[in-house]
Amino acid sequence: MNQDKNLTCRDCGAEFVFTASEQDFFAEKGFTNEPGRCPECRAARKQQNSGRNGGYQQREMHDVTCAACGVQTQVPFRPSSDRPVYCRDCFTKNNNR
Repeated sequence: MNQDKNLTCRDCGAEFVFTASEQDFFAEKGFTNEPGRCPECRAARKQQNSGRNGGYQQREMHDVTCAACGVQTQVPFRPSSDRPVYCRDCFTKNNNR
């Protein structure tokens, strides 16, 4: 049976309680380390990270002409002139051979 533990946040130095129910949850999920940050610093860090990723940042797309069928399409990489680029349909057909 777990008991509440007092831990110290590595970011702000504040003391926080790692409750018995949180310990049970961590054990159920297979987590072996205790939390190093208080709930406030964890929330702030999560918010900061979601802002950095933009909550899934839009990829830069590049307009190309398919080397097989000539249709205009977009690809998520900068194409080089020495390799052919295919639309989704032609790429799928070529890879299923």
